[in-house]
Amino acid sequence: MTTLRQTPSEIAPPSNVIALPARAPERLVGVGFRCWLAGFTTGDIACWEEAWNTFSSRLGNDHAKALLLDLSQFVRAVSATSERNIHVQTPRCSGFCRDECLAISIIAACQHDARDSLRASCAALIGSDAIGDVLNGAQTFACGLKSANQVLSADSVCPAACALRVGRNRLM
Repeated sequence: MTTLRQTPSEIAPPSNVIALPARAPERLVGVGFRCWLAGFTTGDIACWEEAWNTFSSRLGNDHAKALLLDLSQFVRAVSATSERNIHVQTPRCSGFCRDECLAISIIAACQHDARDSLRASCAALIGSDAIGDVLNGAQTFACGLKSANQVLSADSVCPAACALRVGRNRLM
């Protein structure tokens, strides 16, 4: 199991932030991924509270509780299988960095059955071809979002060739 450690210097600098039009489903995935991963890596409960507030204000407590459980499993799978440092923005940043965009792409690809892009985005995110657990977690989260009427745009899927061009930094 790979343990991710994130220091303030590993938070993606503002120049790496991609400003995205804020569709609610994409924002839920991006902010949720950011906050949950930050909570895992720093142990700061405020990160998880930010995710809860984002989901519950949009979907209500019942849907938020179920979706955050699914999100947690997805993020745990990413954390456990990643062979590279995963970078996320600070909780209230308005844009998304590369890794957050890949997480959004993974969930959108699950919802739109874009299998090649899904595999490529998973491999690019974790820096490994051992993507089975990430795929399982992503599929569960994507289905939960869909059942809560939170369908990401097909335009949020990163084309397979795009995801493959991204370099992989492995942990030492």
